[in-house]
Amino acid sequence: MLDCAIIGGGPAGLTAGLYATRGGLKNVSLFEMGVPGGQITKSSEIENYPGFFDSSKTGLDFMETWQKQCFHFGLKHEIKKVNSIEKMGEHFTIALESGDSVEAKTVIVSTGAVPRRANFKGEDEFYGRGVSTCATCDGFFYKDKPVTVLGGGDTALEEAFFLSNICSEVYVVHRRDTFRAAPPTLDRAVRKENIHLITDSVIEEAVGDAMGLSGVDIRNTKTDKITHMDNTGLFVFVGQDVKNDVLKDGNGDFICQMSDFGQVVVDLKMHTSVEGLFVAGDLRIDAPKQVVSAAGDGAIAALQVISHLQEQA
Repeated sequence: MLDCAIIGGGPAGLTAGLYATRGGLKNVSLFEMGVPGGQITKSSEIENYPGFFDSSKTGLDFMETWQKQCFHFGLKHEIKKVNSIEKMGEHFTIALESGDSVEAKTVIVSTGAVPRRANFKGEDEFYGRGVSTCATCDGFFYKDKPVTVLGGGDTALEEAFFLSNICSEVYVVHRRDTFRAAPPTLDRAVRKENIHLITDSVIEEAVGDAMGLSGVDIRNTKTDKITHMDNTGLFVFVGQDVKNDVLKDGNGDFICQMSDFGQVVVDLKMHTSVEGLFVAGDLRIDAPKQVVSAAGDGAIAALQVISHLQEQA
């Protein structure tokens, strides 16, 4: 039986594995189908992780050393897909896609969330090369330059406001004539002089070359008129798909308390409503969606696992 099963191999899961094994747990497995590292491996440059400042290093380079360090202390990588988790008495049963199952005393779920794609032409081609889903991560690359933001909710306008303090002009493109954001958020954006709201419009195409994004074509949904705008930054905020399927039982019901948006409700110690089940990273409520925060979540969850097992001994 595993002391701890960690599901998800991004920064939160890897850090949980490091802290759990280095903290003395002997039987800890990380379930991740691909190469561990998470979404940050798709980034072309890392500038905002404390202690790491090398513009020649990509996100993949950044996470490579994490993997070596985290597996050094005995964390095992299981390249197996987890279908579901069930608590049976004091322990958990981890059901695998293969039909096998694994028993664990505790579980940390760190499967994360992925930004929803808007599906315009060029989105995938220029993702990480001008198209971004994180203003905090990439906004500084466009200091004193114009950028475009796609979206009409709270996140889009909050990120537009963040960008307005860095970039020269921020053009917010929204497909409807009204915004879904809360009135105070919308009012703050309207009052910022360098934020420009473009309604009834969509991104028709992201354009560029081998050097990256060079501009966007914006189509008015009422007139079909296409306007080209030159800029090198396009930020897409059209929602998040939370990867919470492993927390559903056979009836499709969640095994722990969830928010209305499908995120897991946790306390400051990453405890869920189920004893022995912890959640870390972008899957939890109020996650900042930053690598440094996810790593902190993983460390907290692992320390709580150790404390929980000590109390059960």
